[in-house]
Amino acid sequence: MPELQRILHVEDDPSIQAVARVALEAVGGFQVLSCSSGQAALDQLVAFAPDFILLDVMMPDMDGPQTLAHIAQLIDIEQVPVAFMTAKVQPAEIAHYRSLGARDVIIKPFDPMQLAAQVRKIWSQSHG
Repeated sequence: MPELQRILHVEDDPSIQAVARVALEAVGGFQVLSCSSGQAALDQLVAFAPDFILLDVMMPDMDGPQTLAHIAQLIDIEQVPVAFMTAKVQPAEIAHYRSLGARDVIIKPFDPMQLAAQVRKIWSQSHG
């Protein structure tokens, strides 16, 4: 199984971005690239070559689903799992996000001590 090292995190809220970064770097030991917009993520996607992508759903200009559609044109999302982060987690919404190609949904507000473990679980399920 390939190793999970680099995580691309796309989140427009600086405070959430900061908490997630600490959670993933300090607790998880991952290398994290934080982007504050879908466009910024697309601009850096190929060069960073993430192993995993965490994608906020609600963002100005280009939202998470739109960003995911563009990401899927640039890289193989079968190999690089994408998880949405959102507070909207009705079953129908989760099913919709999965139909777009996301592997799973991480609920906001997330537990910083658990975030790395949640990411690892999604990663191992998609490489199992």
